Amino acid sequence: MARPKPSLNALRAFEATARLRSMTAASLELSVTHGAISRHIRSLEELLGVPLLVRTSSSTDPTPEGSRLAEGLTAAFNLIDGSVEQMLPGPLTVSCSATIMMYWLIPRLAAFHEAHKNIDLQFNMNYDQVDFIRDKVSIAIRSSTIAPPKDVVIKELAREWISPVCATSYAKANRLQKPGDIANCRLLGTRTRPEAWSDWFDELGLRQDVHIQESYEHFYLLIQAALCGLGLALVPTMFVLEEINAGRLVAPFGSIPGKRRLMLWTAPHVATRPESRAVSHWLTHEMSTTAKMCAALGRVDA
Repeated sequence: MARPKPSLNALRAFEATARLRSMTAASLELSVTHGAISRHIRSLEELLGVPLLVRTSSSTDPTPEGSRLAEGLTAAFNLIDGSVEQMLPGPLTVSCSATIMMYWLIPRLAAFHEAHKNIDLQFNMNYDQVDFIRDKVSIAIRSSTIAPPKDVVIKELAREWISPVCATSYAKANRLQKPGDIANCRLLGTRTRPEAWSDWFDELGLRQDVHIQESYEHFYLLIQAALCGLGLALVPTMFVLEEINAGRLVAPFGSIPGKRRLMLWTAPHVATRPESRAVSHWLTHEMSTTAKMCAALGRVDA
């Protein structure tokens, strides 16, 4: 006699609850009632003969058996969703940080749309780990310091270049001609890269105690602080090329190659789409051109 099989709805309900650690969150994601989620999971536990969840007042966590089942179900549902997504025409979603979007991608979008009138792009402002299916992301620009998801198609875009920059008036007031002249400058940094200034000093062979006067949460805030004459900011050069060319910022010591590289991640279920390949080629070309412009600033040693 054939063994009874769990319903797809019960498996969906359990997978969402185990992943989100909440029946309420699962009910919202699946657009069903909390009671329906509870009934589905109870029927699944009765069918399998093992408890799958440990319920407390503050969370709903999977048991060891539940964790094993949830891992397999998540992979299976991602495969199903990805297979369906691959068959559906629609816009590609590019995920990147807000600073990359503001200072690098948006200024180039008009040229992209002119060259690729048949490709629609949407955007996701994020720079952490990404779940391509859950987040509905097609392509992601990420730092080489972030571990990529399984099965993602990975391509290196370019090395990151780093420059100390400041307002023109600040450079003149502090007579910034060589790296050793920054002893009396106010150093500005970001909380996400507290080691950046130390790395820059080490690269130039400078022995100096690093004291960052102000740290900002995002690079776009750091760049604005530099524009306002608040000090010397250490930033990825690609973000400030336009400001340097316009004379709103100066890079008195040029640019040096950083430790990070920018990577392009493409979701496997869209990697073979012609539109995805076109976007990948365009991003690679534009980033390579940008890296050459960053390198062209030269380097001023101590």
